[in-house]
Amino acid sequence: MTSDPVQPDDSYLRSVAESTARAVAAAEPVRSEFDGADAAVHADVQRWLTEHSADLVGLSRDLHAHPEEGFAEHRSVRQVAELLKRHGFDAQVGVGGLDTALLATVGSAGPHVAVLAEYDALPGIGHGCGHNIICSAGVGGFLGAATAVGAAGGRVSLVGTPAEEGGGGKEHLARAGVFDDVDAVVMLHPFSHDIAAHPFLGRRQVEVVFRGIAAHAAAQPFMGRNALDAVVATYQGVAALRQHIPSTDRVHGIITDGGQRANVVPERAAVLFYFRSADPGSLRDLARRIEAIAHGAASMTGCGVELTWDQNPGYLPIRHNDTLAARWAHHQSGRGRTSLPRGVVPEYITGSTDLGNLSYRMPAIHPMIALEGESLSLHTAEFAAAAGSETGDRAVLDGAIGLACTAVDYLADERLRTAVHEEFEAAGGAVDVASFLE
Repeated sequence: MTSDPVQPDDSYLRSVAESTARAVAAAEPVRSEFDGADAAVHADVQRWLTEHSADLVGLSRDLHAHPEEGFAEHRSVRQVAELLKRHGFDAQVGVGGLDTALLATVGSAGPHVAVLAEYDALPGIGHGCGHNIICSAGVGGFLGAATAVGAAGGRVSLVGTPAEEGGGGKEHLARAGVFDDVDAVVMLHPFSHDIAAHPFLGRRQVEVVFRGIAAHAAAQPFMGRNALDAVVATYQGVAALRQHIPSTDRVHGIITDGGQRANVVPERAAVLFYFRSADPGSLRDLARRIEAIAHGAASMTGCGVELTWDQNPGYLPIRHNDTLAARWAHHQSGRGRTSLPRGVVPEYITGSTDLGNLSYRMPAIHPMIALEGESLSLHTAEFAAAAGSETGDRAVLDGAIGLACTAVDYLADERLRTAVHEEFEAAGGAVDVASFLE
């Protein structure tokens, strides 16, 4: 006998969409109190990028048609390097110990801003997170800013950062020293709305493996110690924990090993959890509580337990720099886009990114740029289709102009730059991220 799953009721989603539409219509746009670079410099940057938009859109479409997963983006990074070379810039491929990382720099002494590019795809659905747009807009942001470095001073770099989708490429590169002399980083992310600063959650993962004692489940069950019972107790303990964590936090997991045969007491069982939080301190507390649950389950069942944390580096939540994000919003208004302030679009509609780790090392922005369709959801086939459409092409050019002009503002406007770093220090300054995640 078979049956189909019960489809979830979508009335809550519809009510959220309606209330969000009202909030968006009533929202005040984000404004900047700083001047940034000269208007003539901005105009030159925009003119150059518009003239070369076909190169950027072509890169986006090419990446979209040839998706590659994290740490295997060999063709993608080669396409980026070749485009840069056509425009007179040599790129190093394989920096920071990662074969598919890339670095290109222009300028000499002075403040240093890096534009970030991601180009990894998702298994099965390709660019369902729109990294083809992130990459192409980032490349354009670098090229556009490079045309103005002579007028603005300082340095601008493009850093190609592999494996954002769970691999923690940015953290690997940071630990390898790639960002040691970078003062600020800028990047964007496609989304359903234009938002100057949208929260992304910190994320860690833990695999819990229990080892019991095998026994015949019918003849001598009393001689066994059931590892699956320990996994079930852990899963239920985490389910009970969810009632007592902040509403921004998330815990989700799967049982990866439940034993081999029903008539043998399982001597090994395992469960994998992802957990997320909007606050670094809460993320660390959540890790301790899950660890305590696992050890309690081991004691209950008489099993041994081993916890393996973060096969790849964990992610911290983003610490947005609102001063710099307001310059992004200013430049997007010139493209006919209104970048919303935080809190207008429900903040629980989010995920995690390794950009969060950099944002606790230096000022960072990660604005969202809208694709057509306010009901679009990340990591879906529908989002992948939008990322490879004309609305994605428009986001590439608008995003490149926004990133380039914001980077140039940071280099050219000392008063802006001072305010950016004052905000960063007031929020807690630089954090030893690697030690925090231990």
